[in-house]
Amino acid sequence: MARRNPDPWIWGDALDLLEQAERLQRQFFRLAAAAERARWEPPVDVYSAADQVLVEVALPGVPEDRIDLMLAPGELIVRGERLLNRRLAGAAIHRLEIPHGRFERRLPLPAGTWDLVAQELSNGCLQLLLARR
Repeated sequence: MARRNPDPWIWGDALDLLEQAERLQRQFFRLAAAAERARWEPPVDVYSAADQVLVEVALPGVPEDRIDLMLAPGELIVRGERLLNRRLAGAAIHRLEIPHGRFERRLPLPAGTWDLVAQELSNGCLQLLLARR
């Protein structure tokens, strides 16, 4: 019976294990960065008139102190976080349809310079009124 040389298959297995270890290392170090990234985008309605833009952002269960707004040149950025309801900790989840975690929505604005003139969070909907300078 001819004896098989174990070197090629041992070397192949070692390379596979090294590749798997590198993949796990990349995934591990990416988790911290992924925690900072937005997981979902809230739906929006946008209306515009001559010198005004009304933006409605659906943010069910998001308190006002968890919402950040930024007017950048040419866009409006709405970001924040919706936390899971902790009142029923340990309860079985039967359905989870409303997104949770960090969110961000970037909306392009019409040409010009815009100011945020009114902001209201009511019934899970954030309303933003922008006026052209």
